[in-house]
Amino acid sequence: MQRALFGRSASLAQLAAAALDGTLAARSAPLLQRLERSMSSVSIPPPECMLRPLEVPVRYLFGPGPSNVPPRVLAAGSKPIIGHLHPEMYEIMNDIKKGIQYAFQTENNMTISMSGSGHAAMECAVFNVVEPGESVLITVNGIWGERVAEIAERLGANVHRLVKAPGECYTNKEIEQAIEKHKPVLFFLAHGESSAGLCHPVDGFGDICRKHNCLFLVDTVASLGAAPIFMDKQKIDILYTGSQKALNAPPGTAPISFNDRACNKMFNRKTKPVSYLFDMTHLSNYWGCDGSPTRGYHHTGPVSGFFALRESLAILAERGLEESWRKHKEVAAYFYKGLEDLGLKLFIPDKELRLPSVTTICIPEGYEWREMLTYIMKNHQMEMTGGLGPSVGMVMRIGLMGYNCEKTNADKALHALADVLKNCKKSKA
Repeated sequence: MQRALFGRSASLAQLAAAALDGTLAARSAPLLQRLERSMSSVSIPPPECMLRPLEVPVRYLFGPGPSNVPPRVLAAGSKPIIGHLHPEMYEIMNDIKKGIQYAFQTENNMTISMSGSGHAAMECAVFNVVEPGESVLITVNGIWGERVAEIAERLGANVHRLVKAPGECYTNKEIEQAIEKHKPVLFFLAHGESSAGLCHPVDGFGDICRKHNCLFLVDTVASLGAAPIFMDKQKIDILYTGSQKALNAPPGTAPISFNDRACNKMFNRKTKPVSYLFDMTHLSNYWGCDGSPTRGYHHTGPVSGFFALRESLAILAERGLEESWRKHKEVAAYFYKGLEDLGLKLFIPDKELRLPSVTTICIPEGYEWREMLTYIMKNHQMEMTGGLGPSVGMVMRIGLMGYNCEKTNADKALHALADVLKNCKKSKA
């Protein structure tokens, strides 16, 4: 169409000017020259959006994660890139390993960080210790049990689900009976079930698993740093978390640790893990955990992500785990009181079972939760979210974790909720 307007001999520069409707006319000559050169050799011109600077809004991330990142961690992530196999990088990775051991309260040598989100660690755990046809027992009282069950099914495991409503807990008796019945090689529990706002007790489960020669896998993506967990004392065989919640690093790294029982199963399997990227045979060498004097190339780790993770673990070490747990519990209690004063109902009735990092409230009667969340984002630049998986339509979720775990932020969230209750009321049939 444009070539017809200019004639068959029209230049590419003319066509570009016409196609962009003069929007580049005021730009600098060098930019137009680059455009002409690129269009002389390629058929698709540079997208106009990529000629504009990056813009990112400033928002209060008061959802279940990611959370706002402190300036110190942002600064660490912006440090100059070094090679992923440089000696200095190995030292940083060694620091990360020690920081994870502290955060997990473990002496496990096989402690690393996955290159990826919490899902990467989730898949790494299952892929490495479960083989096709083996029995797996998974508690499903929210979305994370559902995810682990699907991962195990995809590799061909014989998956048994112990299903309860979102937010409900399991007794030691129920777990032992199920393990005796299904004889699993792996039992999974989410310590911090963020889709329901539940912090599940884990005491005693490790003893049951050892009694029946079963590995105990625990998800602490939403709870690590916010609620007490003791990997060694509670006899947890595999523990993992994510970087983007109470640890306050950007998304993209996922600490995980395997004890000797898990390593024995992992390194004496009959078949190779279904994933090369998540194969701990290679990852253990990359992280210097296999006793080899040299580390070989496996993949290119997220260098800047590891910088940020190391800094977030340093902040946790400086503050101290017990102080971090105390602060999350204190701010959560303050927030619960404010929510109740607004007439809102907490989804988890027992305050001792509530996840300190992610609070769930029942959707107030007469309100449309999607409209409420949209209003809060538009008018308060604040992220809160609805339920996830089986809790969709049941709850709204508000996260105050890590850097965001302050009473001043709780007040901001309460103000936004009071405003939305006043302005978004709707009648339901």
